[in-house]
Amino acid sequence: MGAADVVPGVSGGTVALVLGIYERWIGAIKDGAHALGRLVKGDVSGFIERMKAIDWAFLIPLIAGVGIAFAGLAGPIETALKDYPEEMAGLFLGLIVASIWIAWKLVGRKDPARIAITVGVGIALFYLLGFSSAPAADPSKLAFFGAGAVAICAMVLPGISGSFILLMLGMYAAVLGVVHDRAVDDIAVFGVGAVLGLSLFSSVLSWLLEHHRDTVMAALVGLMLGSIRVLWPWPNGVGIISDDAEEAVVGTGLDWPSGSEFWWPTVLAVGAALVVIVFSAFAERYAATPEPVPLGATADTNADANDRGAR
Repeated sequence: MGAADVVPGVSGGTVALVLGIYERWIGAIKDGAHALGRLVKGDVSGFIERMKAIDWAFLIPLIAGVGIAFAGLAGPIETALKDYPEEMAGLFLGLIVASIWIAWKLVGRKDPARIAITVGVGIALFYLLGFSSAPAADPSKLAFFGAGAVAICAMVLPGISGSFILLMLGMYAAVLGVVHDRAVDDIAVFGVGAVLGLSLFSSVLSWLLEHHRDTVMAALVGLMLGSIRVLWPWPNGVGIISDDAEEAVVGTGLDWPSGSEFWWPTVLAVGAALVVIVFSAFAERYAATPEPVPLGATADTNADANDRGAR
């Protein structure tokens, strides 16, 4: 998830969805948001109780992995995106296409309504990603607050990352600039917006997953479909990854390659898709393999072992 969040056209939410941890992840974020809500209200005892209810055994390793991967891979991935934009876009395109196929299997009811939602959301996002915005000049505190609230919500959703949302809003260079300059006040405002936005959005999304799971999952697959526009390799890969304040969003244009431009991005896309499919098949087979039953175990024990293996 940390590596995916480095790329403006890929989201850590996509990885969480494909790995089957998306709903657990959203639930943990919602619990954390409720705990913060109690603290804001001055309910210290309620805050402590809510904090105890958080699935820390899941959340701490996840956050640690995201942080380590993001810090360790941000430099190499950004360099590769600048030096080999079409090839890297092809690689990530293959990953996403295979992930769409896997995520679609998570939708329980594949009826015409769910199919229409997937297609409709995909078309809508595909269209919206064609918009661009020039970099904001000297943005206000309110702009940083709004950017934090919107970008963090995008990072929760599969199909599009917060960094690309910042590019579309014209705030990517500004946010990186305040981080580089260590402008504590602007960073704090951005952080408050991110915390509030994530708190509200995670609660709404968790409720929707609980009461309308198949509909929400169909919409999430649609987001992944629409994100293909950002990852289409030609003509500019995933677009600008620079913090240059004079650069606007590019990379959502669509073109068809000619000659040698076609081969390497296509080969990498096919290879990446095959890797995802093979690993998915291996994971499904491993999950379906029952655990060995000790000699002399009863039939009930055997059933329990098979049930654990299925899970």
